[in-house]
Amino acid sequence: MPRLSLADAEDLVAAALIRANTADGNARSVARALVAAEADGLKGHGLSRVSSYAAQSRVGKVDGHAVPTAARPKPALLLVDAAHGFAYPAMDLVTAELPALARQEGVAVAAVRRSHHCGAAGHPVERLAAAGLVALLFANTPSAIAPHGGSRAVFGTNPIAFACPLPGRAPIVVDLALSQVARGPIVAARARGERIPEGWALDSEGRPTTDPEAALKGTMLPLGGAKGTALALMVELLAAGLTGATYAADASTFIDAEGGPPGTGQLLLALDPGPIGGPDTLSRFAALAAAIEDQPGARLPGSRRLDSRAAAARDGLAVSDALLAEIQAA
Repeated sequence: MPRLSLADAEDLVAAALIRANTADGNARSVARALVAAEADGLKGHGLSRVSSYAAQSRVGKVDGHAVPTAARPKPALLLVDAAHGFAYPAMDLVTAELPALARQEGVAVAAVRRSHHCGAAGHPVERLAAAGLVALLFANTPSAIAPHGGSRAVFGTNPIAFACPLPGRAPIVVDLALSQVARGPIVAARARGERIPEGWALDSEGRPTTDPEAALKGTMLPLGGAKGTALALMVELLAAGLTGATYAADASTFIDAEGGPPGTGQLLLALDPGPIGGPDTLSRFAALAAAIEDQPGARLPGSRRLDSRAAAARDGLAVSDALLAEIQAA
């Protein structure tokens, strides 16, 4: 199986997107995000997305030339219009501007609308945590989950991400979809011609399925039953209702080039831990992390990503011939 360095993988992805009518800067932003996800072992948000992103840019479902803009109606509030472009340049804008606002005000909020798939939701909050902030991200996605007791999807898989700085080491990162599994692994399973495990999804008739194609046409099973749908409602209200983005039920899919722009939203919060908790706040975070890691078999969320990331930086990415050909043909 071919191996690509991270730099070569980024060049490969960027070139595919540029061919598909994406501006160079935007293509580079997307390429960095997809390669970073692949390096972290998050393949559903990695290179498998290139061909669908390229197809959407080519037909204008996502505006490859969009430039996100930001307004500051209040001192701690950043309103970002992704302009129906890729979400990654908007996330770059947020993570560049939010730290200064959070350090100035103690807490800062970024509301992003007219956006798109934000990929590995843990990455933007990890960047904020690397700047010394506690961060949360809420993102709504196209419809995938029915409300508890219902049969029609009105919520997306609606990821939540959280990151917390630790002294002298990588941050704690929590990144989870509110379905049993994110849609990315199902898309990847379909591309590989594989079945999916039972308990992930229902088909369009509400029957359990292991067929990824049927799953993508049906609904996802929520994480934690009724509690998962309650959390999905919360994220839908925060990431779409509050930001003025498109609700899941009205958003076109991230998966193909059919329909208009999805127009989904993201809400990010950044908190400066020092003014809130005092100068020893990070030490308290470290004490809890140590209490977890001191237990045999226990680990902090996100730690496997770091191992995968280090291996990818050292050895490059293994990319199948089929996926490589797909990206080169995009």
